[in-house]
Amino acid sequence: MKGSTQVSLSLLSTSIPSPDWSFFDLGPFRIHAYALCILAGIILATVITSRRLTKRGAEPGVVLDIILWAVPLGIVGARIYHVLSHPGDYFFEGADLLRTLYIWEGGNAIFGSLLGGAVGAYIGCRLAGIRFWTFADAVAPALLVAQATGRLGNWFNKELFGLPTTLPWGLEIQPSNPAFPLGLPADTLFHPTFLYEIIWNLLGVAVILYLERKFRLRFGQTLGAYLIWYGLGRSFFESIRIDPSEIYFGIRTNVWAALAAIALGLVIILVQRHRHPGLEPSPYMPGREWIAPDAGVEFDDSDSESDDHNTADQSDDADDHTESPEAPATSTSASRL
Repeated sequence: MKGSTQVSLSLLSTSIPSPDWSFFDLGPFRIHAYALCILAGIILATVITSRRLTKRGAEPGVVLDIILWAVPLGIVGARIYHVLSHPGDYFFEGADLLRTLYIWEGGNAIFGSLLGGAVGAYIGCRLAGIRFWTFADAVAPALLVAQATGRLGNWFNKELFGLPTTLPWGLEIQPSNPAFPLGLPADTLFHPTFLYEIIWNLLGVAVILYLERKFRLRFGQTLGAYLIWYGLGRSFFESIRIDPSEIYFGIRTNVWAALAAIALGLVIILVQRHRHPGLEPSPYMPGREWIAPDAGVEFDDSDSESDDHNTADQSDDADDHTESPEAPATSTSASRL
């Protein structure tokens, strides 16, 4: 018995402690660490996506026109998915339905955010004139960075941990935590699934960037690689979590979602690689191109300038029927929202 106690103390000495706080008060406002982690992830993803879009020829800052739609709808989708996939937590006799809106308590499903964010991104891309698949490829590795950052919020909230473990990097959870399983010793350690997913996601960034360069992934194929990578990791991490979840045919809801993500990623890569074997001619939709400030050529002769515009208009008409190399750009940044 004494030896068992010594082993437990030894494990605790090398384990991962849970934070002593999950929020702090700033004047009349309560700031939750969970929200800060999500916000930091959004900012990082925006910066990375903007740089990748700019390298593809898009106007600097055009990503803001897209995320104004993608982020709010992504948050709404994340919450709706979580609530619907955990109905027992929110819909019961005497339940306060307003709790379905309390996102600061945790419960923002990534798969829901992907669905809602995709709808928002599509709307934003249409308004900004950016090809949806171009944006999807640009944002794919940035999503993994954002998700890795957001997973820190689960650590602060002391939630979504895994099965009990004797590994030295086990996570300490206080027995007073409502999620602590009944009947286990107070010094039980748990798999830090938040840390596993952070490592998997950051490794995925390197893998996806390598595949993108190696195989010239375009037209949504980088997004497909992201869905496969994330789905593979999530299907495993989800299977060792012990938080309550709806079960269908013996499998947790989010495992089904992860498997669906893998299948969708494969379909996107196979279909798009067959439909678009070449490189993208432009990040913009035909007729919505942006002219860089130093790319224009001025003419003193007004007739020559008129001829140039006529030629550009004819090229734009032809571009509506083909995706051959782009015609001279005619639109300006004023065409986007």
